[in-house]
This record gives sequence, structure tokens and C-alpha cells, in this order.
Amino acid sequence: MNISADKKSFFMINPAIVEDSQETYTIQENYKETYGLDALGLAPSTVHRNLSPTVLIEKAIRNGEGILTDTGALAVTTGKFTGRSPHDKYIVDTDGVHDLINWGDVNHPIDRKVFDALKEEMIDFLEGQEVYIFDGFAGADPQHRRKFRVINELPSQNLFIRDLLIRPTAEELATFGEADYTILVAPGYKCNAKRYGIHSEAAIIIDYEAHFAIIAGSQYSGEIKKTVFSIMNFAMPVEDNVLPMHCSANMDPATGETAVFFGLSGTGKTTLSADPNRELIGDDEHGWSDNGVFNFEGGCYAKCIDLEESKEPEIYRAIHFGSVLENVVTNEDHVPDYADRSLTENTRVGYPIDFIPNASRAGRGGIPKVVLFLTADAFGVLPPISKLTRNAAIYHFVTGFTAKLAGTERGVKEPQPTFSTLFGEPFMPLKTERYAEMFGERLDEYGTQVYLVNTGWSGGAFGTGSRIKLAYTRAMVTAALNGDLENAEYVHDDRFNLEIPVSVKGVPEEIMIPKNTWADAEAYDRQADELAEMFITNFEKKYPDMPAEISEAGPARK
Repeated sequence: MNISADKKSFFMINPAIVEDSQETYTIQENYKETYGLDALGLAPSTVHRNLSPTVLIEKAIRNGEGILTDTGALAVTTGKFTGRSPHDKYIVDTDGVHDLINWGDVNHPIDRKVFDALKEEMIDFLEGQEVYIFDGFAGADPQHRRKFRVINELPSQNLFIRDLLIRPTAEELATFGEADYTILVAPGYKCNAKRYGIHSEAAIIIDYEAHFAIIAGSQYSGEIKKTVFSIMNFAMPVEDNVLPMHCSANMDPATGETAVFFGLSGTGKTTLSADPNRELIGDDEHGWSDNGVFNFEGGCYAKCIDLEESKEPEIYRAIHFGSVLENVVTNEDHVPDYADRSLTENTRVGYPIDFIPNASRAGRGGIPKVVLFLTADAFGVLPPISKLTRNAAIYHFVTGFTAKLAGTERGVKEPQPTFSTLFGEPFMPLKTERYAEMFGERLDEYGTQVYLVNTGWSGGAFGTGSRIKLAYTRAMVTAALNGDLENAEYVHDDRFNLEIPVSVKGVPEEIMIPKNTWADAEAYDRQADELAEMFITNFEKKYPDMPAEISEAGPARK
């Protein structure tokens, strides 16, 4: 085979990608090598291990999995599943993990016999097919790193996880050995839901004792990323005494001072952590150890809906050769239309973190000096920033509040509260108290300052008030990071139990106290009482065993 000629013909598809690609074109020479898959009983026709993006993209295109966009990104569609499928997610219930797991609406138990049967059927399904292995790492701190082997049916998904995990050097790959965890991914295999008593044709199941996970029936690659995260969120506390966090993190490149940003979708977590004056450690998943904060990942998975270069230039410019677009509609010239919602609101792109110019290559920072909880309060009653006591910080860490906006989902006519435990409830398998205790221990040991930042509305609820200007929020975040707020003058809010700074440089004083921005003070009181009651009811229902000093640090009933 003439590799040069083949590479040339491949790039004729889109000449623009030639300059972006720094990868060497490689071919798996030994088609009989199984890399240990025979131990699983897996007998594919060909095994490809840690292929370059160039080869994976070529294979994906030849398989009809996607197309190249005008900038060289691989654009794929994921079929029926365009997002995570929480009702199809299970944990194998064994004696070794039963008492550790927070069973309920999120963590669903399943018998190991069902898991083993589905796993065997997936293995049979892949017999005689080409399969793609990626061996890589989760955890930028070598002391707390885990080796993952992901076995894919599709080269496009193998490229995705190559982008998202930490990529080994040639030496690390040569000495990789056995993986700590294996994930088998076969979207082409559809589960028999009736036979196995499961929710649908898709199944995302983790066996923590066996260190094995399966993802069947769904081509949405976010399931792979979040399965890795869910595994790390179990392993880090249980095995390493590391606190896992669903957050972004950045640091001052000169001093190493580190900040952590928690926040649910739409709160500004990615935007505020992407500060050109600071170094990005990671955008989504981290651990907090005695050494500091470290990224679990080697890549980013960003939303693309309404993406504009002027608003999010780093993400926009990262969409080139080697990145994977999911469910983004393109025109006949292969130009993405980021405003097109015809497939899903949840359009995404995955790319290596080094596609971001100011990203940390090490993926590690120091002990957090500041933690920021971001909430988009669409009710318009929370202050734009407030300082939290130690117990209040644990309360809001556990609560994970934001609000859905009217119109974001069918049937949502007015703002609705969303409470996601630990700002990442779907991915936190252990009991909430364990994570809360670890967070409190770190606040006690290191004196980290915690602030609640409202990136939502002021002067009224959504539809009446206006969203707090990003420039004001950035000014308040900067004041928190540089220490200006540590000695500021504060007033206490009795209803929400918050300490509100009277003034912040670069922010109009009149917006600091929310009630002052409402034209109707009585309307503010009614809305604020209503939201406070939502907090209290949620906490009483979900965390009845939380210590009294934590529950009492949140909003109070009148």
C-alpha cells in the first residue's frame, strides 16, 4: 500500500486540514494481535490500538459515520440518543459496594447475572468485526492516576475518547500493562429490554468490583466520558482519599494560586474559568488531593448550541482537525450551523485540552485558594455574590442549585428550581455525606474561601428583570480571586443566611443588595420567601441525616 498516495487522496476530501494535522499517518500492521482481548472471549477480525486521529477519521468516514467540516473537524450524528440516558444507567449491586452506594432515583441497582449476560452478548455481537482500543489515563496527578482501556465498535467514538482521556506517551503505551478499568462500548448492540428487565435497548452499567463497564445501544459519546467520571468518583474517595469534583479550575500562572468553579449547565462555569489572564487546568472533572487540584481528563466536551467566535473564541477555534462534533447540522459546503436545533439542543464538541491556547499542559494546580459556586437564579432574588461560612459552603455544595428558564423545555412556563447534589448528582455514586465530609475537611485544613455567585437575574425574575452583566460577574470573581473580598464590608441576609459585600470595584453598588433592584419590594419578598422555602423543602427531603449545623446554615423559614 502506498501510504503517501493514500494520505494525499484522503486530504483531497478537505485540503484545509493538512496544516492543522501534526499526526503521523500510521497503520496497524499486525492484524492478529489481540492485545489481551482473547481473555475476554472477544474474537474480532482486527484489533486497532491507539490509532492516530488521521487513521481514525479516515476509517470513520469510510464507515459512513460522519463527514469533515470546512475546518477539518469530524461531524457525526448519534441517532436516537442525543444525550445521556439516565434511566438506562445501572450499578451492579454486590456485597462489596452495596453499603457505599447512594441507591435511589439516580443510582439504580442491577444483578450481576444480568450484567454478565449483556456483556457476553456484546462480546458475541463484536465477533468477526474490527474493534478499536484506546489505552489511556484518567488523572493528571501520577500519584492518583488510573489506567483505562476503552474498547469501541466505532472509530469515531474511539477518536472521541482519545480526545477526552489523557493520552499516553509512546513509552507509557509500551509499558501500559493491564488496565485498572475496562469499558466495552457497542452502540450497534441493542439490548432485549423485556428479557433482562431493563428500561430500553440501551444500557450503561458499571461493575465497580469487577472494574468493568459496558455501554450498549447508545452512540452518544458523552456516556463514555461520564462513565469514566463515575468510576473516578467512586475510586478516588474509596481508594485514595481524593475528593472528586464536577467543576472547572484555573490558576494564576505566576503564583500558582488556584480557583475552582462549580456550576450546572448555563451558569457560566466554562465561560468564567476561561480567563485569558489565567491558566486553564480543566473544564469539567477534577480531584482535590493533598497535592492540590488535578484534572481527570485530557480533553474538553463543550456545548455548541449558538456558539459564536466573538463570545467563546477558545471553543470556536478548537473545532478543527482532530475534534469531534456531535449532532451539529452542516450545510452542503460542510459549514456547521451552530444555531440549528433540528437534531438536539445538546450539540457538542470534544477536543484535546491542548487545543486551548492557555490550557495547562500538566493539568495540575495547587490547593484551591477560592471555590466559587455558580448559580443562574432566574427568580432574581439571590445576591450577585456572597461569602459563605464553612457550614453554609457545605450546605450549598450539597444542594447544587440553579434554575431552568421558561421555554428551555416543553411545559416550562416560569422559572423552575433545579437542585443537583454536589453539582453533579448523576455521576456521584457514593452517599452524599461522604463527599460533604471530605469537602468540609478540606475547608478546615486549608482555609479555602467559598463564594456563591449568582450569574442569573437582577431587578426581577426572568421575563421582568435582566441578566447580570458578564462584566460585573467577572469583576466580582476577580475580587474574590485577588483577595479583595476577604476584608470587605458585609451585610447579613437573614432569609438566605448569606454575607453580602456592600461594594465591589467595577460593580454598581445598587445591584449588590437584590431587593434594592426590584421596583416592587413586596413582590421581592414574596419571591424570595418562595425560593427560600424551595431550598428548605429540597434539603429536608434529600438530606434528612445531614448534621443540624449544616441544614441550619442554609435559608431559614420565617
